[in-house]
Amino acid sequence: MSQPLGAQTIALVKATVPALEAHGLDIVHEMYSRMFRNPDIRDLFNQSHHGDAGSQPRALTGAILAYASNIDNLSALVPAVERIAQKHVGLQILPEHYPHVADALLGAIKAVLGDAATDEILAAWGEAYWFLAHILIAREERIYAEQKETIGGWNGWRDFRVEDVVRESSVIKSFVLRPVDDKGVMPHKPGQYLTFWFDIPGHPPIKRNYSISAAANGQTYRISVKREPHGLASGWLHDHAAAGTILKVAAPAGEFFLAARPERPVVLLSGGVGLTPMVAMLEALVATGSSVPVHYIHGTHNRQTHAMREHVRALASRGKAVRVTDFHQTPLADETAGRDYDLAGLITDGWLIANTPASEADYYICGPRPFLRAAVSALSLAGVRSDRIHYEFFGPADELLAA
Repeated sequence: MSQPLGAQTIALVKATVPALEAHGLDIVHEMYSRMFRNPDIRDLFNQSHHGDAGSQPRALTGAILAYASNIDNLSALVPAVERIAQKHVGLQILPEHYPHVADALLGAIKAVLGDAATDEILAAWGEAYWFLAHILIAREERIYAEQKETIGGWNGWRDFRVEDVVRESSVIKSFVLRPVDDKGVMPHKPGQYLTFWFDIPGHPPIKRNYSISAAANGQTYRISVKREPHGLASGWLHDHAAAGTILKVAAPAGEFFLAARPERPVVLLSGGVGLTPMVAMLEALVATGSSVPVHYIHGTHNRQTHAMREHVRALASRGKAVRVTDFHQTPLADETAGRDYDLAGLITDGWLIANTPASEADYYICGPRPFLRAAVSALSLAGVRSDRIHYEFFGPADELLAA
Protein backbone atom coordinates (compact mmCIF):
# COMPACT_ATOMS: atom_id res chain seq x y z
CA MET A 1 0.00 0.00 0.00
CA SER A 2 1.30 3.47 -0.91
CA GLN A 3 2.22 5.83 1.92
CA PRO A 4 0.01 8.95 2.04
CA LEU A 5 1.43 11.95 0.26
CA GLY A 6 3.10 14.47 2.53
CA ALA A 7 1.70 17.95 3.02
CA GLN A 8 4.76 19.53 1.38
CA THR A 9 4.43 17.30 -1.69
CA ILE A 10 0.74 18.17 -2.03
CA ALA A 11 1.49 21.88 -1.73
CA LEU A 12 4.32 21.77 -4.28
CA VAL A 13 2.31 19.79 -6.83
CA LYS A 14 -0.69 22.11 -6.50
CA ALA A 15 1.65 25.06 -6.93
CA THR A 16 2.58 23.74 -10.38
CA VAL A 17 -1.02 23.91 -11.68
CA PRO A 18 -0.56 27.32 -13.39
CA ALA A 19 2.59 26.06 -15.12
CA LEU A 20 0.76 22.93 -16.26
CA GLU A 21 -2.10 25.01 -17.62
CA ALA A 22 0.39 27.05 -19.63
CA HIS A 23 2.88 24.36 -20.69
CA GLY A 24 1.22 21.00 -20.03
CA LEU A 25 0.83 19.98 -23.66
CA ASP A 26 4.49 20.79 -24.38
CA ILE A 27 5.51 18.66 -21.39
CA VAL A 28 3.41 15.74 -22.62
CA HIS A 29 4.77 15.94 -26.17
CA GLU A 30 8.29 15.98 -24.79
CA MET A 31 7.46 13.06 -22.50
CA TYR A 32 6.16 10.91 -25.34
CA SER A 33 9.17 11.84 -27.48
CA ARG A 34 11.43 10.48 -24.75
CA MET A 35 9.36 7.35 -24.16
CA PHE A 36 9.10 6.45 -27.83
CA ARG A 37 12.86 6.29 -28.25
CA ASN A 38 12.39 2.82 -26.79
CA PRO A 39 10.55 0.70 -29.42
CA ASP A 40 9.23 -1.68 -26.76
CA ILE A 41 7.52 1.23 -24.98
CA ARG A 42 6.39 2.88 -28.23
CA ASP A 43 4.64 -0.31 -29.33
CA LEU A 44 2.48 -0.33 -26.21
CA PHE A 45 0.56 2.69 -27.47
CA ASN A 46 -1.99 3.39 -30.19
CA GLN A 47 0.09 5.60 -32.46
CA SER A 48 -2.95 6.97 -34.31
CA HIS A 49 -3.77 8.96 -31.15
CA HIS A 50 -0.39 10.67 -31.04
CA GLY A 51 1.30 13.44 -33.00
CA ASP A 52 0.52 17.12 -33.15
CA ALA A 53 -3.12 16.53 -34.03
CA GLY A 54 -3.50 13.42 -31.88
CA SER A 55 -5.95 13.20 -29.03
CA GLN A 56 -3.82 11.19 -26.60
CA PRO A 57 -1.41 14.05 -25.74
CA ARG A 58 -4.40 16.28 -24.96
CA ALA A 59 -5.97 13.49 -22.93
CA LEU A 60 -2.84 12.96 -20.85
CA THR A 61 -2.38 16.70 -20.40
CA GLY A 62 -5.89 16.93 -18.99
CA ALA A 63 -5.30 13.90 -16.78
CA ILE A 64 -2.08 15.33 -15.33
CA LEU A 65 -3.75 18.67 -14.68
CA ALA A 66 -6.72 16.93 -13.04
CA TYR A 67 -4.37 14.93 -10.83
CA ALA A 68 -2.45 18.03 -9.75
CA SER A 69 -5.64 19.99 -9.12
CA ASN A 70 -7.26 17.20 -7.09
CA ILE A 71 -4.21 15.77 -5.36
CA ASP A 72 -5.73 16.74 -2.01
CA ASN A 73 -9.11 15.22 -3.03
CA LEU A 74 -8.20 11.99 -4.79
CA SER A 75 -11.66 10.48 -4.38
CA ALA A 76 -12.71 12.70 -7.29
CA LEU A 77 -10.36 10.73 -9.54
CA VAL A 78 -11.63 7.21 -8.74
CA PRO A 79 -13.64 6.78 -11.99
CA ALA A 80 -10.70 7.99 -14.07
CA VAL A 81 -8.31 5.64 -12.26
CA GLU A 82 -10.57 2.67 -13.03
CA ARG A 83 -10.80 3.64 -16.69
CA ILE A 84 -7.02 4.00 -16.96
CA ALA A 85 -6.43 0.66 -15.24
CA GLN A 86 -8.84 -1.10 -17.61
CA LYS A 87 -7.13 0.49 -20.63
CA HIS A 88 -3.71 -0.51 -19.30
CA VAL A 89 -4.83 -4.12 -18.90
CA GLY A 90 -6.10 -4.17 -22.47
CA LEU A 91 -2.74 -2.85 -23.67
CA GLN A 92 -0.87 -5.33 -21.43
CA ILE A 93 0.88 -2.62 -19.40
CA LEU A 94 2.98 -4.26 -16.66
CA PRO A 95 4.75 -2.96 -13.53
CA GLU A 96 8.11 -2.93 -15.31
CA HIS A 97 6.82 -0.33 -17.76
CA TYR A 98 6.15 2.31 -15.10
CA PRO A 99 9.79 3.41 -14.47
CA HIS A 100 10.13 4.33 -18.16
CA VAL A 101 7.15 6.66 -17.85
CA ALA A 102 8.47 8.19 -14.62
CA ASP A 103 11.85 8.97 -16.17
CA ALA A 104 10.23 10.47 -19.27
CA LEU A 105 7.74 12.59 -17.30
CA LEU A 106 10.28 14.07 -14.90
CA GLY A 107 12.75 14.65 -17.71
CA ALA A 108 10.08 16.42 -19.74
CA ILE A 109 9.08 18.65 -16.83
CA LYS A 110 12.70 19.71 -16.41
CA ALA A 111 13.26 20.21 -20.15
CA VAL A 112 10.15 22.37 -20.65
CA LEU A 113 10.09 24.36 -17.40
CA GLY A 114 13.85 24.79 -17.10
CA ASP A 115 15.02 26.48 -13.90
CA ALA A 116 11.42 26.70 -12.64
CA ALA A 117 11.52 22.91 -12.21
CA THR A 118 13.57 22.94 -9.03
CA ASP A 119 14.86 19.81 -7.34
CA GLU A 120 12.04 20.18 -4.80
CA ILE A 121 9.41 20.35 -7.56
CA LEU A 122 10.85 17.32 -9.35
CA ALA A 123 11.04 15.33 -6.10
CA ALA A 124 7.41 16.20 -5.32
CA TRP A 125 6.26 15.13 -8.78
CA GLY A 126 8.29 11.94 -8.50
CA GLU A 127 6.57 11.09 -5.24
CA ALA A 128 3.16 12.00 -6.65
CA TYR A 129 3.77 9.90 -9.77
CA TRP A 130 4.74 6.78 -7.85
CA PHE A 131 1.86 7.22 -5.41
CA LEU A 132 -0.59 7.04 -8.32
CA ALA A 133 1.46 4.37 -10.12
CA HIS A 134 1.25 2.02 -7.15
CA ILE A 135 -2.54 2.46 -7.01
CA LEU A 136 -2.79 1.61 -10.72
CA ILE A 137 -0.38 -1.32 -10.50
CA ALA A 138 -2.35 -2.84 -7.61
CA ARG A 139 -5.67 -2.47 -9.44
CA GLU A 140 -4.22 -3.84 -12.68
CA GLU A 141 -2.79 -6.86 -10.88
CA ARG A 142 -6.26 -7.63 -9.52
CA ILE A 143 -7.81 -7.37 -12.99
CA TYR A 144 -5.12 -9.61 -14.50
CA ALA A 145 -5.74 -12.15 -11.72
CA GLU A 146 -9.51 -12.09 -12.32
CA GLN A 147 -8.98 -12.63 -16.05
CA LYS A 148 -6.65 -15.57 -15.49
CA GLU A 149 -8.82 -17.22 -12.83
CA THR A 150 -12.11 -16.93 -14.76
CA ILE A 151 -13.16 -19.98 -16.79
CA GLY A 152 -12.08 -19.32 -20.37
CA GLY A 153 -9.92 -16.39 -19.28
CA TRP A 154 -6.30 -15.64 -20.10
CA ASN A 155 -3.48 -13.14 -19.73
CA GLY A 156 -1.37 -11.75 -22.55
CA TRP A 157 -2.17 -12.28 -26.22
CA ARG A 158 -4.26 -15.25 -27.36
CA ASP A 159 -4.74 -16.39 -30.95
CA PHE A 160 -8.27 -16.18 -32.33
CA ARG A 161 -9.46 -17.29 -35.74
CA VAL A 162 -12.00 -15.26 -37.72
CA GLU A 163 -14.90 -17.69 -38.06
CA ASP A 164 -17.30 -15.50 -40.02
CA VAL A 165 -17.48 -12.04 -41.58
CA VAL A 166 -20.82 -10.25 -42.02
CA ARG A 167 -21.39 -6.96 -43.84
CA GLU A 168 -23.73 -5.01 -41.56
CA SER A 169 -23.90 -1.75 -43.53
CA SER A 170 -21.99 0.20 -46.15
CA VAL A 171 -19.32 1.04 -43.54
CA ILE A 172 -19.54 -1.66 -40.83
CA LYS A 173 -18.51 -5.32 -40.87
CA SER A 174 -18.88 -7.85 -38.06
CA PHE A 175 -16.18 -10.43 -37.31
CA VAL A 176 -16.99 -13.56 -35.29
CA LEU A 177 -13.89 -14.77 -33.44
CA ARG A 178 -13.19 -18.23 -32.01
CA PRO A 179 -10.04 -19.12 -30.05
CA VAL A 180 -7.61 -21.27 -32.00
CA ASP A 181 -7.23 -23.62 -29.02
CA ASP A 182 -11.03 -24.19 -28.93
CA LYS A 183 -11.02 -23.96 -25.14
CA GLY A 184 -13.85 -21.47 -24.83
CA VAL A 185 -13.74 -17.84 -23.73
CA MET A 186 -14.44 -15.95 -20.53
CA PRO A 187 -17.86 -14.29 -20.35
CA HIS A 188 -17.54 -10.55 -20.84
CA LYS A 189 -19.75 -7.90 -19.33
CA PRO A 190 -21.99 -6.41 -22.07
CA GLY A 191 -20.32 -3.14 -23.11
CA GLN A 192 -16.70 -4.24 -22.64
CA TYR A 193 -14.09 -4.35 -25.39
CA LEU A 194 -11.30 -6.53 -26.72
CA THR A 195 -7.82 -5.23 -27.47
CA PHE A 196 -6.11 -6.42 -30.66
CA TRP A 197 -2.44 -6.54 -31.66
CA PHE A 198 -1.99 -6.11 -35.42
CA ASP A 199 1.17 -6.81 -37.38
CA ILE A 200 0.49 -4.96 -40.63
CA PRO A 201 3.30 -5.10 -43.21
CA GLY A 202 5.19 -1.82 -43.44
CA HIS A 203 4.06 -0.58 -40.04
CA PRO A 204 5.14 -1.03 -36.41
CA PRO A 205 2.83 -3.25 -34.33
CA ILE A 206 -0.43 -1.43 -33.59
CA LYS A 207 -3.11 -1.97 -30.96
CA ARG A 208 -6.79 -1.17 -31.15
CA ASN A 209 -9.82 -1.61 -28.88
CA TYR A 210 -13.10 -2.83 -30.37
CA SER A 211 -16.31 -3.23 -28.39
CA ILE A 212 -17.79 -6.71 -28.26
CA SER A 213 -21.10 -6.50 -30.12
CA ALA A 214 -22.71 -9.71 -28.86
CA ALA A 215 -23.78 -11.06 -25.49
CA ALA A 216 -21.56 -13.63 -23.79
CA ASN A 217 -21.88 -17.21 -25.05
CA GLY A 218 -18.69 -18.81 -23.69
CA GLN A 219 -17.41 -19.84 -27.13
CA THR A 220 -16.94 -16.83 -29.40
CA TYR A 221 -16.79 -13.04 -29.47
CA ARG A 222 -18.12 -10.70 -32.13
CA ILE A 223 -16.80 -7.26 -32.96
CA SER A 224 -18.43 -4.86 -35.43
CA VAL A 225 -15.96 -2.44 -36.99
CA LYS A 226 -16.55 0.73 -38.97
CA ARG A 227 -14.13 1.44 -41.80
CA GLU A 228 -12.69 4.78 -40.71
CA PRO A 229 -11.27 7.22 -43.27
CA HIS A 230 -7.51 6.55 -43.34
CA GLY A 231 -8.02 3.99 -40.54
CA LEU A 232 -5.06 1.64 -40.68
CA ALA A 233 -6.50 -1.14 -38.51
CA SER A 234 -10.14 -0.83 -39.60
CA GLY A 235 -9.11 -0.68 -43.25
CA TRP A 236 -6.96 -3.77 -42.88
CA LEU A 237 -9.77 -5.67 -41.17
CA HIS A 238 -12.27 -4.74 -43.88
CA ASP A 239 -9.88 -5.59 -46.72
CA HIS A 240 -7.89 -8.55 -45.41
CA ALA A 241 -9.55 -10.25 -42.42
CA ALA A 242 -11.44 -13.11 -44.05
CA ALA A 243 -12.61 -16.36 -42.48
CA GLY A 244 -9.53 -18.19 -41.23
CA THR A 245 -7.46 -15.08 -40.44
CA ILE A 246 -5.62 -15.34 -37.10
CA LEU A 247 -5.70 -12.34 -34.75
CA LYS A 248 -3.92 -11.67 -31.45
CA VAL A 249 -6.44 -10.72 -28.77
CA ALA A 250 -6.28 -9.64 -25.12
CA ALA A 251 -9.02 -10.58 -22.65
CA PRO A 252 -12.16 -8.43 -22.29
CA ALA A 253 -11.72 -5.21 -20.34
CA GLY A 254 -13.48 -1.91 -19.74
CA GLU A 255 -15.43 -0.12 -17.02
CA PHE A 256 -18.44 0.65 -19.23
CA PHE A 257 -20.93 -2.22 -18.97
CA LEU A 258 -24.54 -3.05 -18.25
CA ALA A 259 -25.54 -3.76 -14.67
CA ALA A 260 -25.79 -7.51 -14.03
CA ARG A 261 -29.43 -7.29 -12.90
CA PRO A 262 -30.98 -3.99 -13.91
CA GLU A 263 -33.75 -2.89 -11.59
CA ARG A 264 -34.62 0.41 -13.28
CA PRO A 265 -35.62 1.17 -16.88
CA VAL A 266 -32.67 1.01 -19.29
CA VAL A 267 -32.07 3.48 -22.13
CA LEU A 268 -29.54 2.37 -24.76
CA LEU A 269 -28.62 5.47 -26.74
CA SER A 270 -26.16 5.36 -29.63
CA GLY A 271 -24.93 7.21 -32.67
CA GLY A 272 -23.19 5.58 -35.64
CA VAL A 273 -20.89 2.69 -34.78
CA GLY A 274 -21.59 3.46 -31.11
CA LEU A 275 -24.36 0.86 -31.41
CA THR A 276 -21.84 -1.99 -30.96
CA PRO A 277 -21.87 -2.19 -27.14
CA MET A 278 -25.60 -1.40 -27.13
CA VAL A 279 -26.39 -4.46 -29.26
CA ALA A 280 -24.43 -6.60 -26.78
CA MET A 281 -26.44 -5.09 -23.93
CA LEU A 282 -29.75 -5.62 -25.73
CA GLU A 283 -28.86 -9.24 -26.51
CA ALA A 284 -28.02 -9.81 -22.84
CA LEU A 285 -31.24 -8.21 -21.60
CA VAL A 286 -33.35 -10.36 -23.94
CA ALA A 287 -31.37 -13.55 -23.24
CA THR A 288 -31.82 -13.19 -19.48
CA GLY A 289 -35.52 -12.47 -19.80
CA SER A 290 -35.22 -9.08 -18.12
CA SER A 291 -38.58 -7.46 -17.51
CA VAL A 292 -37.36 -3.88 -17.02
CA PRO A 293 -38.48 -1.44 -19.75
CA VAL A 294 -35.76 -1.02 -22.38
CA HIS A 295 -35.55 1.91 -24.79
CA TYR A 296 -33.14 1.28 -27.69
CA ILE A 297 -32.53 4.57 -29.53
CA HIS A 298 -30.12 4.80 -32.44
CA GLY A 299 -29.14 7.55 -34.86
CA THR A 300 -27.32 7.15 -38.17
CA HIS A 301 -27.17 8.84 -41.58
CA ASN A 302 -29.53 6.65 -43.61
CA ARG A 303 -30.49 3.08 -44.55
CA GLN A 304 -27.10 2.36 -46.10
CA THR A 305 -25.17 3.16 -42.90
CA HIS A 306 -27.72 1.60 -40.54
CA ALA A 307 -26.12 -1.55 -39.12
CA MET A 308 -27.95 -4.47 -37.50
CA ARG A 309 -31.41 -2.92 -37.87
CA GLU A 310 -33.22 -6.20 -38.53
CA HIS A 311 -31.26 -7.98 -35.81
CA VAL A 312 -32.26 -5.32 -33.27
CA ARG A 313 -35.91 -5.49 -34.34
CA ALA A 314 -35.87 -9.27 -33.98
CA LEU A 315 -34.41 -8.97 -30.49
CA ALA A 316 -37.06 -6.42 -29.57
CA SER A 317 -39.82 -8.76 -30.68
CA ARG A 318 -38.51 -11.43 -28.29
CA GLY A 319 -37.96 -9.07 -25.36
CA LYS A 320 -40.54 -8.46 -22.69
CA ALA A 321 -40.61 -4.66 -22.82
CA VAL A 322 -38.27 -3.39 -25.55
CA ARG A 323 -39.03 -0.26 -27.55
CA VAL A 324 -36.86 0.64 -30.57
CA THR A 325 -36.62 4.08 -32.14
CA ASP A 326 -34.36 4.69 -35.15
CA PHE A 327 -33.38 8.15 -36.37
CA HIS A 328 -32.04 8.72 -39.88
CA GLN A 329 -30.36 12.09 -40.13
CA THR A 330 -30.72 12.38 -43.93
CA PRO A 331 -33.01 9.63 -45.27
CA LEU A 332 -32.45 8.54 -48.87
CA ALA A 333 -35.05 9.54 -51.46
CA ASP A 334 -36.60 6.07 -51.51
CA GLU A 335 -36.71 5.61 -47.73
CA THR A 336 -40.06 5.50 -45.98
CA ALA A 337 -40.76 6.47 -42.37
CA GLY A 338 -42.12 3.53 -40.45
CA ARG A 339 -40.44 1.06 -42.77
CA ASP A 340 -36.77 2.11 -42.97
CA TYR A 341 -36.64 4.38 -39.93
CA ASP A 342 -38.88 5.93 -37.32
CA LEU A 343 -37.94 9.62 -37.26
CA ALA A 344 -35.93 11.83 -39.59
CA GLY A 345 -33.22 14.21 -38.39
CA LEU A 346 -31.09 14.19 -35.28
CA ILE A 347 -32.02 12.92 -31.83
CA THR A 348 -32.93 16.17 -30.10
CA ASP A 349 -32.61 16.98 -26.42
CA GLY A 350 -36.32 17.67 -26.18
CA TRP A 351 -37.30 14.39 -27.80
CA LEU A 352 -34.93 12.40 -25.58
CA ILE A 353 -36.27 13.89 -22.34
CA ALA A 354 -39.91 13.68 -23.44
CA ASN A 355 -39.74 10.06 -24.67
CA THR A 356 -37.60 8.32 -22.06
CA PRO A 357 -38.15 7.92 -18.30
CA ALA A 358 -35.55 10.50 -17.29
CA SER A 359 -36.62 10.51 -13.65
CA GLU A 360 -35.79 6.84 -13.10
CA ALA A 361 -33.82 5.26 -15.98
CA ASP A 362 -30.20 4.28 -16.31
CA TYR A 363 -28.76 5.71 -19.53
CA TYR A 364 -26.03 3.93 -21.48
CA ILE A 365 -24.61 6.16 -24.20
CA CYS A 366 -22.03 5.59 -26.93
CA GLY A 367 -21.18 7.50 -30.07
CA PRO A 368 -19.06 10.31 -31.52
CA ARG A 369 -17.89 12.96 -29.07
CA PRO A 370 -20.36 15.68 -30.23
CA PHE A 371 -23.20 13.17 -29.86
CA LEU A 372 -21.98 12.13 -26.44
CA ARG A 373 -21.52 15.69 -25.19
CA ALA A 374 -24.98 16.70 -26.34
CA ALA A 375 -26.68 13.70 -24.75
CA VAL A 376 -24.85 13.92 -21.43
CA SER A 377 -25.47 17.67 -21.26
CA ALA A 378 -29.18 17.28 -21.98
CA LEU A 379 -29.62 14.58 -19.36
CA SER A 380 -27.61 16.47 -16.74
CA LEU A 381 -29.60 19.65 -17.29
CA ALA A 382 -32.81 17.61 -17.02
CA GLY A 383 -31.77 16.52 -13.54
CA VAL A 384 -30.61 12.96 -14.28
CA ARG A 385 -28.09 12.02 -11.61
CA SER A 386 -24.54 11.41 -12.77
CA ASP A 387 -24.57 7.87 -11.36
CA ARG A 388 -27.36 7.02 -13.82
CA ILE A 389 -25.47 8.32 -16.87
CA HIS A 390 -23.00 5.76 -18.20
CA TYR A 391 -21.05 6.45 -21.35
CA GLU A 392 -18.35 5.09 -23.63
CA PHE A 393 -16.43 6.79 -26.38
CA PHE A 394 -13.88 5.47 -28.83
CA GLY A 395 -10.42 6.98 -28.39
CA PRO A 396 -8.69 8.79 -25.52
CA ALA A 397 -10.70 10.60 -22.90
CA ASP A 398 -9.70 14.13 -23.84
CA GLU A 399 -13.26 15.38 -23.39
CA LEU A 400 -14.54 13.15 -20.60
CA LEU A 401 -17.42 15.34 -19.59
CA ALA A 402 -17.20 18.69 -21.35
CA ALA A 403 -20.84 19.21 -20.51
